[in-house]
Amino acid sequence: MRVSVFGIGYVGAVSAGCLAKDGNTVIAVDPNEAKVATLNAGRSPIVEPGLEAIIAEQVASGRLRAVGDPATAIAGTDLSFVCVGTPSRFNGSLDTGYVLRAAEEIGAALKTKSAYHVVVIRSTILPGTMETTIIPALARASGKTPGMDFGVAYYPEFLRESTAIRDYYDPGAIVFGAFDGDAESINRLSELNAHLPVAPQVVPIRTAEAIKYANNCWHAVKISFSNEMGNIFKAAGIDSHLVMDILCSDTRLNISRAYMKPGFAFGGSCLPKDLRALRFKARELDVPTPVLDSALLANEYQVRRAYDMVAELGVRRVGLVGLSFKSDTDDLRESPLVELAERLHGKGYDLRIYDPSVSYGALMGANLHFARSHIPHLSTLLADDIETVCEHADLLVIGNRDSAAKRALDLVGGKKPVVDLVRVEQGSRRDGLYNGICW
Repeated sequence: MRVSVFGIGYVGAVSAGCLAKDGNTVIAVDPNEAKVATLNAGRSPIVEPGLEAIIAEQVASGRLRAVGDPATAIAGTDLSFVCVGTPSRFNGSLDTGYVLRAAEEIGAALKTKSAYHVVVIRSTILPGTMETTIIPALARASGKTPGMDFGVAYYPEFLRESTAIRDYYDPGAIVFGAFDGDAESINRLSELNAHLPVAPQVVPIRTAEAIKYANNCWHAVKISFSNEMGNIFKAAGIDSHLVMDILCSDTRLNISRAYMKPGFAFGGSCLPKDLRALRFKARELDVPTPVLDSALLANEYQVRRAYDMVAELGVRRVGLVGLSFKSDTDDLRESPLVELAERLHGKGYDLRIYDPSVSYGALMGANLHFARSHIPHLSTLLADDIETVCEHADLLVIGNRDSAAKRALDLVGGKKPVVDLVRVEQGSRRDGLYNGICW
């Protein structure tokens, strides 16, 4: 395929070199004359292990060259990658000026091109930027209709500096953001990536934009968490590298999909207690814990958010399905559903609760002590069956994912509003009455 790459920075240079190595004819585009001259001389404009050799070989073969004129690149290619920078402004907002300028230049060049051309944005941009800024700019500058006269897609990059070539050829994920009705763009991207060992995941454009940010923010949180553990354990005379190496060896829970589903707050007898205990120990050692502090603040926010979702619907008779901190257990200790029930009850809501695992008369030990000391009125709120709760309620709150939750949804049958905290039904809206806390 004939491909143009706009921006000969880090992502653009790696992409241009690897695309040419794959057998494509590549034209790199950049307004910086020094970068253009450097690449045309067979040298890499950036420092990246292995890239200099690839560029030298591909320039010598004639498959890779650089130009400063966008129109020349568009006329000579079938698909364009936009890989220009999106730096931060002083206030933290994203500067999309470079990607907008590239879109306007590409659009102007498309005005006189009859063949179907595909424009693929790879620059990191916030969700919604393609729809509100980039695609309209392409349409204005070209005078053409996106998805009909030319193609548009978003293709986030996941290249790490110093390992970019390895990441290019062995990616963890390939994501294509598709424009409605534009199958040709995805077909061309799929063809370019057909030799790679990972199947592309095709999602809406906004989702693809969001995935890039979720990735980078997750990596930042992991680094900050690891550093915070290191600070605490060093102060306690413990080898934090040994701790984290063993933590990472657990691929069932720690390095896995476990706990990575957006939803309601965490609870139970372990997580809240141990977070508080380690924070207290850190204070004794004069070590700040901003990451752990934020975890508890974020957890409290989810409880408050759930309560606000109920309050905004303006009904007073509420049914709560689930009370223990997770399904298939009767453990009520620090359950966020208990906290939510307390807030609703305290604010005067007429509340009924059903949890197939919780019977007040069967509670024992620490669980019974917690119930007696924190929620002594619990027995007056618990129902013996889900049918009673659904009949009572004008609004249903789903707190645990179990058989009772599915039965409750079937009973209300789209006739009553539902606030789902755990996503029992993927993609369901039930005539607009089905509301998820994070979706």
